[in-house]
Amino acid sequence: MEERYLRDRYLIEMTPEEEKKDILRNIFHTKAELTNANKNFEFANTNELIDYYVYKIKSMQAQLDSLIKLAKEKGIEVEKLA
Repeated sequence: MEERYLRDRYLIEMTPEEEKKDILRNIFHTKAELTNANKNFEFANTNELIDYYVYKIKSMQAQLDSLIKLAKEKGIEVEKLA
């Protein structure tokens, strides 16, 4: 995610405030996807669905961790989001 984000950043110049909003927007979006994947996992009734949601949860968590790390490097307060 960070690599994609940095690549896109060079294509479209953003002000520091726009960059902050973009990072926060991505964090909120990823948290929503993670919550959704966790809820769907609870109702998975086949091995294939269970495997899919385990993978999805792990990938969303890794993406969220990466975004939070990026936000902290940029000086964005992330503690309030937890």
